[in-house]
Amino acid sequence: MANSMTGFGRGKYENNGREYVVEIKSVNHKYSDISIKLPRQISFLEDKVRREIVNKVSRGKIDVFITMRDFSEEGKDVKINKEIAKVYISQLKELAKETEIQDNIDIISIAKLPEVLNISNEENEDLYWQELLEALNQALDNFIMMRETEGNKICEDLVLRIEKVRQKVSNISNFSAGLVEEYIVKLNSRIKELMNTDIIDENRLAQEIVIFSDKSSIQEELTRLNSHISQFLNLITSKEKIPLGKKCDFIIQEMNREVNTIGSKANSMDISKNVIELKTEIEDIREQIQNIE
Repeated sequence: MANSMTGFGRGKYENNGREYVVEIKSVNHKYSDISIKLPRQISFLEDKVRREIVNKVSRGKIDVFITMRDFSEEGKDVKINKEIAKVYISQLKELAKETEIQDNIDIISIAKLPEVLNISNEENEDLYWQELLEALNQALDNFIMMRETEGNKICEDLVLRIEKVRQKVSNISNFSAGLVEEYIVKLNSRIKELMNTDIIDENRLAQEIVIFSDKSSIQEELTRLNSHISQFLNLITSKEKIPLGKKCDFIIQEMNREVNTIGSKANSMDISKNVIELKTEIEDIREQIQNIE
């Protein structure tokens, strides 16, 4: 069973005034590339989020967006940095004196200044992770489900395409079967025409036939091609949930190599025509495989 590398999943969890929303989307990528954006108050959970994703997704350019709203009082510790506040007050009073403006400093204004008022959530780390994990798992489940659905569609298309490849290989095999016999007839006719005689050196003729047969034989390439086709079909129709993209890509490269060899040995217009069609079909398969995890 193959998974697509394109997908989207969303998860949401709410509890006691806290709300978490996780969105995951992915596109094709040769390796695993995960980008995670979290709110500052839970940025310490990035490594845990990454590990959860890596355990379930092996490849793709994956973007994760996490938002959190926390209106609860649980675990919050409000602290005032008195030393910084005193420095602010001292500097503001000095500025008021130098500029001869009214000194109307109040505590609310001081509390709004940077680093004076701090809200600590350190005691909530485990709580935040357990709640975020609920939204993350929901998003991952939806994300993976979409990738599986897309993957199944891709596999259905690949089965149809590889069957076309199998048919082209069968056509080439049929055309190649009569090549030697056709060559013998042509060679006989050509020798008689050139020598203007019906007497032919059978030994020399046999040598020429052997040389031609050796140069034009594509049986080994056809055998390997059929083997690669079977391996490819077994992979994409397997029920096992494992990454298949790289394995399929390797098999397609090997198939393309065999087709190129057949093309270089071709001594038939029919074979050459089928080789061109084969290469086109294999290239379409290779492009489609780039969507598989």
